[in-house]
Amino acid sequence: MKDFLKKIWRFIWKSVIFFLILSITIAIIYRWLPIPITPLMLIRCVEQKAENKDIKLEKDWVAFEEISQNLQLAVVCSEDQNFIIHRGFDFTAIEKAMEYNSKHRKQRGASTISQQTAKNVFLWPGRSWIRKGFEVYFVFLIETLWSKERIMEVYLNVIEIGDGVYGAQAAALIYFNKNAAYLTKAEAALIAAVLPNPLKFSVAKPSSYIRYRQNWIIRQIGLWGGTLNYEVPVEKVKIKKKRKRKAD
Repeated sequence: MKDFLKKIWRFIWKSVIFFLILSITIAIIYRWLPIPITPLMLIRCVEQKAENKDIKLEKDWVAFEEISQNLQLAVVCSEDQNFIIHRGFDFTAIEKAMEYNSKHRKQRGASTISQQTAKNVFLWPGRSWIRKGFEVYFVFLIETLWSKERIMEVYLNVIEIGDGVYGAQAAALIYFNKNAAYLTKAEAALIAAVLPNPLKFSVAKPSSYIRYRQNWIIRQIGLWGGTLNYEVPVEKVKIKKKRKRKAD
């Protein structure tokens, strides 16, 4: 029995060491090289095949300098306003989300751009505690090994922006017939507006809700100042959504 337990223990720690070496090596490689494909992309292809649809996988990697500053600002303002200054997790946002979720049926997330990047590149969709545990580890890895610019570059190249559409360049070409470098504030805000649920919301056919979010993001960009400085931490721009006045 003791020999069996020793073998199990030996297998476990060897597996852990192998996982650590492999994950760190991949993270270092991805610090410079484009991400060829992500688990989510593969999952979506399998789902399309299972539904007897044509497999659609539109993606086109571009360098950080070839992505519009407008889009970088739009996703920061809408998804993670503390992106420049946090170390992967926005604990203030997490606390607020937990407080909100305890009082409302509709759940609110608090994932940062770093968390979304780690999930998209290394993991699978889901809300299990196991996946969340791996997410924490990979967020620590990329925040340690990558720059903020690299995290943003990867995020905007692999993020799902529609059915079978991934990354800023593919979205810019398909929806606006231009390269990602030339996206306007309005176009960037529209892309950012659908990111919470790109299979439900559409860039091509935006609903009134998406138009509302688009205008809100445009206002945030203006209040931010129009530029995103990765070298010097910036103050968080606090924007409060205006409540719609009820009709009398």
